Amino acid sequence: MNQVVKDWDSVGYKVAMAFPDLYDIGMSNLGWMIHYDIVNKHRNLLAERVFCPWDDMEAAMRARGIPLFSLETKHPIRDFDMLAMTLPYEQFFTNALNLLDLAGLPVRSADRDASYPLVVAGGHACYNPEPMAPFIDVFVIGEGEEVLLEIIATMRAAAHLDRQTQLRHVAGITGCYVPRFYDVAYHADGTVAAITPNVPEAPRRVLKAIVPVLPPPVTDFIVPFVETVHNRAPIEIMRGCTRGCRFCHAGMVTRPVRERPVEEVLAAMERIIDATGYEEIALMSLSSSDYTHVLELTQQIGQRFGGMGLNISLPSLRIETVSTQLMDNLGDGRRTGFTLAPEAATEKMRNTINKYVSHEQLLETAREIYRRDWRTIKLYFMIGHPQEEMEDVAAIADLSRQVLAEGRRFHGNKAAVNVGVSTFIPKPHTPFQWEPMGDMADIRAKLDYLIAEFRRPGLKLRWNDPDESVFEGVLTRGDRRMAEVVERAWRKGATFDAWQAHFRRDAWQEAMAEEGLDAAFYSHRRRPIDEVFPWEHIDVAVTRRFLTGDYLMSQRQETRIDCRHHCFACGILPKLKDLRRETPPEAWECPPVTSVAERRGRRAIELPVVG
Repeated sequence: MNQVVKDWDSVGYKVAMAFPDLYDIGMSNLGWMIHYDIVNKHRNLLAERVFCPWDDMEAAMRARGIPLFSLETKHPIRDFDMLAMTLPYEQFFTNALNLLDLAGLPVRSADRDASYPLVVAGGHACYNPEPMAPFIDVFVIGEGEEVLLEIIATMRAAAHLDRQTQLRHVAGITGCYVPRFYDVAYHADGTVAAITPNVPEAPRRVLKAIVPVLPPPVTDFIVPFVETVHNRAPIEIMRGCTRGCRFCHAGMVTRPVRERPVEEVLAAMERIIDATGYEEIALMSLSSSDYTHVLELTQQIGQRFGGMGLNISLPSLRIETVSTQLMDNLGDGRRTGFTLAPEAATEKMRNTINKYVSHEQLLETAREIYRRDWRTIKLYFMIGHPQEEMEDVAAIADLSRQVLAEGRRFHGNKAAVNVGVSTFIPKPHTPFQWEPMGDMADIRAKLDYLIAEFRRPGLKLRWNDPDESVFEGVLTRGDRRMAEVVERAWRKGATFDAWQAHFRRDAWQEAMAEEGLDAAFYSHRRRPIDEVFPWEHIDVAVTRRFLTGDYLMSQRQETRIDCRHHCFACGILPKLKDLRRETPPEAWECPPVTSVAERRGRRAIELPVVG
């Protein structure tokens, strides 16, 4: 329901919109939905869905010579003009190669000429694109709502040119990284010496693309015929975050904060209910309770939709901004669980990660949640930071028991606390990008301690496999040499690496050994302050100087307050001077791409109006 099926022969440009995992997972990805919606709103453009088949279906397709095809019209991917791929996680890298191969495309960009679809990738795993550099034609760094249309316009205007020339034009678009136009040099110790462009169109540093005003929200969501991971409709109420948690990749790369007006959210909800019948709406952002108008919004939702049995979820809440009024405003929906993410249970570690909230605040919030008839609270913590000690881990168990005690005051033995524990992974473009991952033997000892402590009624513990976290840590901070490892692992059978039962650790270990690379070099090495990172040429508009200062503050356990209250000059506003301008909604009705070219002062080729 609500899929968009256009007349194939009457459309000027065709995009295969791919999510390199199962349909059940991909259909719940909001970023993917946004781009599907934007492309299909233009009469002369077409976007169709592509997912990875599970291994049994893949085997059947390969045995019968059936190439990967789109869902809407069943056309082979080879027949499209563009294959646009979402890469939100590093664990999708081998699936991306498998998708290319199953579609009948050479996996390496250098082997694909202009007769093949242009392969474009975007998503949070692309902020360090180097481990996938040889396989992707163009990475979109940042937000793709405008950039995707610019790439399409450029490619249509340059359709008569060879692929190399086409890509030189695309490289001039803000936010577009074309890996073949950059050379990487290494020191003798394996660290990166320099990353330099080799054509004049490629900028020395690729500045992320950003939209100054959020585009209209998706409302005509496709309603699947099968159960997916999230049976709900998401609305992005805010993009960006001002909190400055030092481990949080998304909080750094999505700056600055942009909020959606309350009335726009309410109007979108009305349309979603009419168009889909969903009974749950998720109000999405990195920190939903930090949305300036969250109380007004939730109050108006109660007034307008209160009698419909609609469930409203705010998946990301901060303890210090969850007020009693907010809980009351959410109180009419189905009370399932309430999720909070303190991340650390001691003052030392909270200061280190710059996410300070006191025990008293957490317990008071838990008390008010339980008082309002929620019976389960979910808490998320992180272990494995180099400054962490066993007493910091023991505090997680102590704090969880205290939260459970608050619940039992109201619900007796029906109260529950579910705790999720993840392993610290230092991410690119964060203050912790210099840090090593924690010692694996130490992390396993900490997990064993927690597992024993949580064998009590009312407490439930879930944790990530530390070995899988190391795998992610290697890929997220890998350089271009890791691409050889990715391809080798895929050819040895590694796919669906995000699925625990499917993860081929042996294939990855063999691939690393054959390339002569050491996993610990990427994951467990503290980096000198002046080291050139493999992602040095990717500019997220947060300066290295700011990140360095914040990293050094973490070593001293010093904190910064929310930058809504005090600007710490992270660099985002000077680099993107027009962010605060008011952009009318009409600007999203496919503006002439020539005006964008004029604004940048580059007009290498004449660009047509898209649509």
